[in-house]
Amino acid sequence: MSRLGDLIRTERIRQKMTPKQVAKKCGVAESFIVAVEAGTRIIGDDQARRILRTIGLKQQNEAEFTLDDIAATVDLLQVRPAPVAQPVQKPKPKEAEIVASTEETKDEGVAGSVWLDALQSVLKRVPVMNAVMKPVSYQLVPIENGRIEGANPDKVFFYLAPDDSMRGFRICRGDTVLTVPAQSPVDGAVMLMNHNEHRYLRKVKVLDDSRVLLQSYDKEYEAETVYMNEIGFIARCVKVTFDLQ
Repeated sequence: MSRLGDLIRTERIRQKMTPKQVAKKCGVAESFIVAVEAGTRIIGDDQARRILRTIGLKQQNEAEFTLDDIAATVDLLQVRPAPVAQPVQKPKPKEAEIVASTEETKDEGVAGSVWLDALQSVLKRVPVMNAVMKPVSYQLVPIENGRIEGANPDKVFFYLAPDDSMRGFRICRGDTVLTVPAQSPVDGAVMLMNHNEHRYLRKVKVLDDSRVLLQSYDKEYEAETVYMNEIGFIARCVKVTFDLQ
C-alpha cells in the first residue's frame, strides 16, 4: 500500500465512510477508490486533493507540511502494475456539481490531521539557528526509529556557520551544521559551545579530566587549551550541508 493510499483510507475511516460512498461522492467507480487505497493505482496531487476534500478533510492553517512534502513520501516502489481500467460511472448532475466545486477551490495545499499524523513519524521540520540562536529557516529531516542521529527529534537543530574559522575542517561560512545535544566534551568531535561570552564551533581534543584543546583553522591552524569548567558545551556536530552555488 502506498502512503498516499493509506492516508486516503485513514481519512475515509475517520469519516466513517465506505469506499462505495466515497466513490459515489467523487463520481468514480468503487473499484477506483479501492485501487487507490491499495496502492495499485497512482493518482496525481490534484486528484488526491479532490478526493480528500470530497471526503470532508478541512484545511488546517497550522500545518507545517505542504502537499509537495507529502508527495515526496509516497513509496512508489511498493506500487504494483495498474489493473485494467474499469468503466467510470457518469455522475448525476448533483454529484457533478460537488466535484466541480472542489476543483474551483484555491490550490492552497491540503493539510490536515491525517497528513500530520502520517508525517510526524517520518519527517521532522528542524530549525536552522543563527549565531544568536534564532530560527532563520527550516529543513525536513528523516526520522529513523523515532530518533534523528540517535537523539530526540525535538532537541536537534541546524546551526548556521557565521564565519570561516572552521574552514580547514570543511565547515565554511553559510554552511548548515546538524547538531545533537551534548553537554560534555566529545574527543575528536566538532562541537558548538559558549566560551568567553561568545558562541563557537570548534574541534575538541580532550587532554585530561579538566582540560580540552579547542582547534580552529581559517587561514592557518590555531589551538587553545581551556579548562572544561570555562566552557558551556551545547551540541555535537554530526553533519554539514553546503550550497554548491
